[in-house]
Amino acid sequence: MEGNKNTYNQIDEYISKYPLGIVEKLRKLRIVIKEAAPAAEEKISYQMPTFTLHGNLVHFAAFEKHIGFYPAPSGIEAFKEELAEYKTSKGAIQFPINEPLPYELISRIVKFRAAENIQQAKDKSKKK
Repeated sequence: MEGNKNTYNQIDEYISKYPLGIVEKLRKLRIVIKEAAPAAEEKISYQMPTFTLHGNLVHFAAFEKHIGFYPAPSGIEAFKEELAEYKTSKGAIQFPINEPLPYELISRIVKFRAAENIQQAKDKSKKK
């Protein structure tokens, strides 16, 4: 799936390139992120669907065997016990492609990251 060198300009374009079962998961994931962070803006960054709110919030991408979710290291660290069953690295989580996505957990991670980015933006503006 991933590995092709397509260039995407919009999230809809990215999602539409996948088989129907994956499209459904990616669309639902996008909705969950939008609902958890309604003020976030969408864009393509690093050729992945990206949400920003005072900087990068989260990214996601489909691969052959997993859906990658990228909530920054702080998003993984804050939920490391709940993420224990998934393969993780410093800034990435791999959700197996053939299993249901943990949408409720994803929503909580996005809300955490949104609050974190908003607080960081407030702190920066106080320093000015």
